[in-house]
Amino acid sequence: MILWYHLPCASSPVREQLIFVISTRMENLDLVRHVIIVLSGKGGVGKSTVASQLALALSYAGKKVGILDVDLCGPSIPHMLGMQDATVHQCDDGWVPIYVDQSQNLSLMSIGFLLSHKDDPVVWRGPKKNGMIKQFVNDVVWDELDYLVVDTPPGTSDEHLAILENLKGKIDGAILVTTPQAVAIADVRRELTFCRKTKLPVIGIIENMSGYVCPHCSECSLIFSQGGGEMLAKDENVPFLGRVPLDPQLTRCLEKGESFVKSFPKSATLDAIQSIVEKIVSES
Repeated sequence: MILWYHLPCASSPVREQLIFVISTRMENLDLVRHVIIVLSGKGGVGKSTVASQLALALSYAGKKVGILDVDLCGPSIPHMLGMQDATVHQCDDGWVPIYVDQSQNLSLMSIGFLLSHKDDPVVWRGPKKNGMIKQFVNDVVWDELDYLVVDTPPGTSDEHLAILENLKGKIDGAILVTTPQAVAIADVRRELTFCRKTKLPVIGIIENMSGYVCPHCSECSLIFSQGGGEMLAKDENVPFLGRVPLDPQLTRCLEKGESFVKSFPKSATLDAIQSIVEKIVSES
């Protein structure tokens, strides 16, 4: 059955456009082999940074990868990947994602592509968020993918429940991102509880900002301490995937929308990211 309707209403910052939805279909995900959800207990721990770099590293390793950005109120990944000025278009089967690289190994869909202006806020209640996520899941034409990485907002909210409901039976598991501090660790414990209550498998925990890498001498200083994420993984009996340091070179690449994987192929930070990717691929 095909339904035609306008989404969202005229008062929304999202560009008004006529969208067709084929109800209760999963064809556009049938060729996606693995779906990974990236979660964080709180904001500011680098969840979107980790999600984008994992996707880049996977594509650099020869995998076909898609990123679905469902952080509706803070869609930062288009900027991180230098795609903030891109616009999506539709084909007969739905939305065509934006290809980040010339080889078309990495594709991206985000509400950031639908905003009239990049600084417009998305001020929506739960039902409208749920409807948007349902369309993202059902109506993006990913084609064949090895991995679909889903970047979510911090915490546990309507977006998370909508993703789990609409991707039921398709998700491999969740990757939890934390920083080493006790406050962040406490919030990730709540995220683990959420995963268990919703029966979402946990692939593992990543400890981000685990030390500061000096761009001059490459020495790593533990400005945020270290080991909190690994200790939590041991306490909760879930895999610890690894540590990613706070790296100014990575920050500059994100701000400029450049590929850190290509710009710094011999970086210790990239080594850490690739080590995590190897663990994810081996468990897939």
